[in-house]
Amino acid sequence: MKLTPLGDRVLVKRSEAEERTAGGIVLPDTAKEKPKQGLVQAIGSGRMLDSGERVAPVVKKGDTVLFTSYAGNEVTIDGQEYLLMKEEDILAVVRK
Repeated sequence: MKLTPLGDRVLVKRSEAEERTAGGIVLPDTAKEKPKQGLVQAIGSGRMLDSGERVAPVVKKGDTVLFTSYAGNEVTIDGQEYLLMKEEDILAVVRK
C-alpha cells in the first residue's frame, strides 16, 4: 500500500524502544517509554499559506526526526504502526 500524507502532514515510523537501560538492566514492556524519535516514511505537499502559496516541507523522506510526546495519530498500515503528524510537531532533524 502506498500512502501520501496531505498538506503539511508527515508519516513517521517510530524507532524501537530500548530493551535495556544504560546500566544494563532489562526493561519489561510495561516500563518501556515510547521513543520520541523516528524515520520519515512519506511527506505531504506542504503547508498552504493564506495567500494561496504553498510552502515546501523542511523534512524529507529518510530523515531521522525528533518529535513531541503527544505528536500525531497512530495508524496501522499493512501490519506496521506509524505516526501521522503535522510538520510543526517535529522538533528537530537528526543529522549524522
